[in-house]
Amino acid sequence: MNIALYLIPVTLGETDIESVLPSYNKEVILNIRHFIVEDIRSARRFLKKVDKSIDIDLLTFYPLNKHTSPDDISGYLTPLSEGYSMGVISEAGCPAVADPGADVVAMAQQKNLKVVPLVGPSSILLAIMGSGFSGQSFAFHGYLPIEPAERIKKLKLLEQRVYSEHQTQLFIETPYRNHKMLEDILNNCRPQTKLCIAANLTTESEFIKTKTVKEWKSRKLPDLAKIPCIFLLYL
Repeated sequence: MNIALYLIPVTLGETDIESVLPSYNKEVILNIRHFIVEDIRSARRFLKKVDKSIDIDLLTFYPLNKHTSPDDISGYLTPLSEGYSMGVISEAGCPAVADPGADVVAMAQQKNLKVVPLVGPSSILLAIMGSGFSGQSFAFHGYLPIEPAERIKKLKLLEQRVYSEHQTQLFIETPYRNHKMLEDILNNCRPQTKLCIAANLTTESEFIKTKTVKEWKSRKLPDLAKIPCIFLLYL
């Protein structure tokens, strides 16, 4: 195994690891003792799920989230510089995609250290694949503004890009505000605009449906409360 910074995907929900992650990932994980993680508790749970025999107490964890200072991050890659492989683990899906892990990857690239992304589930790509929308041109915007007027303004701007650029627009919302986001889309987007809702991807309760705004308004809406969800707009 090469000495490198390994970007280690995790499951998107309560899914069997074997159904979404290749066996090679386990081989890599078992050879790493230093992990840069978004949340230490969930990273420890994930590693135990990979292999119950892993001795968590022998591992070193470096927290990387919105509260981590640049000064702290600057020293995180010391083990890698000294010849020890390191792993990056986020809360869900692939590290460094809509994730603070990108900061440490950028640092590794600047230091000319080897970076190896491992195969795993990306909710962004899975949502595009299941939507029927353009996968040739798309843009992921993360979270839209919280303030209602600004959020509606942003929604209309993204919808305009759908029509002017024929580009799929993707965005997410904090799970407890999913219904408010859906309400704003249905009340402010054109009737013919297509909306795909992709929720709980890769889990037993996975939901992926594409309808026009007009069609969504005429049917019973899904219960999106407190579940991870991606919204996609297209024509």
